[in-house]
Amino acid sequence: MPSNEALSELLEPRTTVLLTVECQEGVVGEESALPELAAQARAGGALANVARLVAAAHTGGVQVVHAIAERRPDGRGANGNARLFRAAARLPVQQLTGTPAVRVAAPIEVAEVDLVVRRLHGLSPVQGTDVDPLLRNLGCRTLIVTGVSANVAVPNAVFDAVNRGYTVVVPADAIAGVPSDYTPAMIRHTLALVATVATTDEVLACLEPPDGVRRA
Repeated sequence: MPSNEALSELLEPRTTVLLTVECQEGVVGEESALPELAAQARAGGALANVARLVAAAHTGGVQVVHAIAERRPDGRGANGNARLFRAAARLPVQQLTGTPAVRVAAPIEVAEVDLVVRRLHGLSPVQGTDVDPLLRNLGCRTLIVTGVSANVAVPNAVFDAVNRGYTVVVPADAIAGVPSDYTPAMIRHTLALVATVATTDEVLACLEPPDGVRRA
């Protein structure tokens, strides 16, 4: 784990962005298409920790970006070149544009200043989406990556961000995957090689203004 001083240097509010990955009702909500993943995200505390981080980012003047995966009802433009995509197309809950399934899930609160980026294709919240140009326009240097899943979208986001020159911080208890023992192993043996791994509490200590006053 990084020292508090080192982490604080990375998480300068003006150059830090918090990214939530697929924290949407159809993925981690009560009516999830992936109930095992949703249960792990909720029971394991990851979703609650994402909500805590988002709230602290709002108070601390850190930009929040929500990355949402969705598809058109006709499936136009969506990938079909992997088992995952074909399986997703057969799920009883579809992540259809404009439906409750693609809303950011409770208890995460979306503020007016938050940016919501929606993608119709691929596995990555970063590659081929508006996330990278938005981060550059925001002056982002450090990206905090949270959400689901540790199996696919989160590592995609981390690697794509690192490849684009961002420093990445991963709050280990604010991401989830299945099975439950996979996430810590993936963090230790993969993400820790390219990102700074911390806890939600450690990140919160850097994001929350010491005087409790909301930053502009």
